[in-house]
Amino acid sequence: MNYIGSKLKLSNFIKNTIYSVVGENLSNKVFCDLFAGTGIIGRKFKQEVKQIISNDFEYYSYVLNKNYIENHLPIKNKLSFIAELNKLQPLEGFIYRNYCKSGSGKRQYFSDQNGKKIDAIRMKIESWKDMNKIDDPLYFFLLTSLLESTDKVANTASVYGAYLKHLKKSAQKELILIPAEFEFNNQKNKVFNLDSNELINKIEGDILYLDPPYNARQYGANYHLLNTIALYDNFVPKGITGLREYNKSKYCSKNFVQNEFDELIKNAKFQYIFLSYNNEGLMSLNDVKKIMGKYGKYNFVSINYQRFKADKDINRNHLATKTEEYLHILQKT
Repeated sequence: MNYIGSKLKLSNFIKNTIYSVVGENLSNKVFCDLFAGTGIIGRKFKQEVKQIISNDFEYYSYVLNKNYIENHLPIKNKLSFIAELNKLQPLEGFIYRNYCKSGSGKRQYFSDQNGKKIDAIRMKIESWKDMNKIDDPLYFFLLTSLLESTDKVANTASVYGAYLKHLKKSAQKELILIPAEFEFNNQKNKVFNLDSNELINKIEGDILYLDPPYNARQYGANYHLLNTIALYDNFVPKGITGLREYNKSKYCSKNFVQNEFDELIKNAKFQYIFLSYNNEGLMSLNDVKKIMGKYGKYNFVSINYQRFKADKDINRNHLATKTEEYLHILQKT
């Protein structure tokens, strides 16, 4: 998925740094990805550690990680369910009415046909769940498949804060459900949908990886439509962009972020803590060093990185600038 702050391209840098600090044999370690997003880092360590704990405040992220992190055993006949969903007749439901041009909302996040397909698929998945035709592992596999396939035909400049006036080429393609395949193993991982500072008091482990928001842009606003498809609840969309009520993170506030971060580090029952942050964040390098340094042996490494770039067809060159990505390291005492 196109995702602001994705660590996909940085994942090898992060993994190798963790190896250099903790050691390469992590088979007896509990690894926590506390701000998981699309779950890239948790997935990178899924086959390497004893257990993954994954968390994110956004429900769409919870869905993705329930599939990629918590699902770990083969699901019988899952592709036959995908095939059946792909054959459904389109229906005029909540997404079509509120997020397509011909709907009452007049918004153009999706083509009319794709909006109707999203509705038909989403309603069928929920009806299967209500009839106990599918269990939780299959439910979250199918939902993840829908979210990722939907994202590929969204008529946006990669985030859902706004839609484009005209359907771009990728948004004109027909929505086809692609299976969101996950890795198998014998782990029993845990996935949460909680505030990170609340959850940190309830868990413990060996390695804590942190990738909180860097700036004032709220993920709940940027990806509100993914939450809407994942939850598929009834509400009145607000404004031109059809926003829903969304979670507002204190990590996106200059007034609150340092205190929130300090509390998190203080309460973390993990020996090794790694924080991804960059030189454009609300907290400066010295802010992070001062807070983490209070709780043990602190260090950091950095890498130059081309940060998130919006859709290449859209003139957003200012999003393609270089930034310096820091990986802060704390061995807690």
